[in-house]
Amino acid sequence: MEYQIAIKMGDYMTDDEFFRFCQMNDNLAFERNADGQIIVMPPTTSKTGIANLMIGSKIYHWNEDTQLGYAFDSSTGFKLPNGATRSPDVAWVAKDRWEALTTSEQESFAPLCPDFVVEIRSKTDDLKSLQEKMEEYLANGCRLGWLIDLKNQHVYVYRTGQSFQKIDNFSETLSGENVLNGFSLELKRLL
Repeated sequence: MEYQIAIKMGDYMTDDEFFRFCQMNDNLAFERNADGQIIVMPPTTSKTGIANLMIGSKIYHWNEDTQLGYAFDSSTGFKLPNGATRSPDVAWVAKDRWEALTTSEQESFAPLCPDFVVEIRSKTDDLKSLQEKMEEYLANGCRLGWLIDLKNQHVYVYRTGQSFQKIDNFSETLSGENVLNGFSLELKRLL
């Protein structure tokens, strides 16, 4: 479940102000939507945390072998082209895109949308909100995304220029397709 709060600071927070706000409150996790509303992200459930770490570590190890880009965990903020600042549960950015950023951009909320994202739904998360977030990632340049609904054992696969694909069977294996070449994830390992 996500909670939206309004911070009374006068005008809209600039990117630098939002970054400093997050750093001053580093014991909390925040996102900011394209309208500038700050969203407090509660801690995840233990089962979701296990899935998050497992997927993230598999992508990290695949990336260490391929050296095609950079993998990020759920505490990483990305400044999307629409103005939102989002923190997917797992993200990956192609090497050329990441290395085109300045050091200053890399040390803040990177001004780009990841090429690949994973969002994992806990039992308390609103499915519609997560689906809207996945659509936002696609609209901002993400090429492949997985919304993994642990609660109902469904996966929604999002691809550029296509409707999402719903997978109802956790015996399937997901493919990184042409974004994470050679990467696969056995869904049954998440149960």
